[in-house]
Amino acid sequence: MTALLLDVQNVSKSFGARKVVDGVSFSVERGQTLGLLGPNGAGKSTTVSMICGLLKPDQGQVLVEGQTMGAGNNAVKFKIGLVPQDLALYEDLPSIENLRLFGALYGLKGSQLQQRCESVLNLVNLTDRVADKPATFSGGMKRRLNIAAALLHEPELLILDEPTVGVDPQSRNAIFDSLELLKSRGLTLIYTSHYMEEVERLADHIVIIDHGKVISNETPADLYRRLPAQAALSVDVHTKVAETDVASLSLMPGVSSINVSDQGKHLELALSSHEMALSLLQWLAKAGYKTSHFATAKTNLEDVFLTLTGRSLRD
Repeated sequence: MTALLLDVQNVSKSFGARKVVDGVSFSVERGQTLGLLGPNGAGKSTTVSMICGLLKPDQGQVLVEGQTMGAGNNAVKFKIGLVPQDLALYEDLPSIENLRLFGALYGLKGSQLQQRCESVLNLVNLTDRVADKPATFSGGMKRRLNIAAALLHEPELLILDEPTVGVDPQSRNAIFDSLELLKSRGLTLIYTSHYMEEVERLADHIVIIDHGKVISNETPADLYRRLPAQAALSVDVHTKVAETDVASLSLMPGVSSINVSDQGKHLELALSSHEMALSLLQWLAKAGYKTSHFATAKTNLEDVFLTLTGRSLRD
């Protein structure tokens, strides 16, 4: 069995004169969790729709285990489970009937269908709400039921398109507990989100799309290396730091930059490693500066994302 589960090859899609996806290529290995990121309008949802066979690419192809998606090949579609950004539930049907309906669409019936319903409801912690209608559910519970529906047919690839939009922190944690359990079982995941901390928590590979093109396709560690500074140190001291001492700090190995404010009493240092912070604080102490407050921070995925895609609004 090949390690490569999904291969997206140079896919493009236009709507009228507007090219939404322009030659996107990436692959996903079996058991991998891939984070798919991009600003609003970057082409993420269109790419997901082409992967699932909901849209046909104008150019290129999507291969699942070497088989072409589309062209009436439902066997390939059955290998994928999709949790769409917009909820796909019947609000006035009990949750168990929602699952039975979706299961029947995948050809499940009888004891097999019942067993799968019980399994996915247990996974998303909704076993006590089988008779209740989604209309009575919170947003987080609806999202969890949506995930359950996508897992009924035991797909080999689960795609989640903004699965935590509009849910409370407790529900987000519940969703993540379920996804981390699925990941530990070896299920392949594609996760799109605007919440960078979610992707940092889950993904072992990240693809960033902007203006319909792939601008990054690498591991989180490789992404972080794109920034000149990997960490920051913020220091407040009681007396002004002399310009000669600021110059000495700036020449230290691993210090990328220093910003001085508050009449020389506040320093912001960009560092190549957060481990450097302690030695810099010790240097300031030996130089006679008494620290009133300090804080350190590591580079995170949001820093990298904004560096690559820009900070302007994409409304």
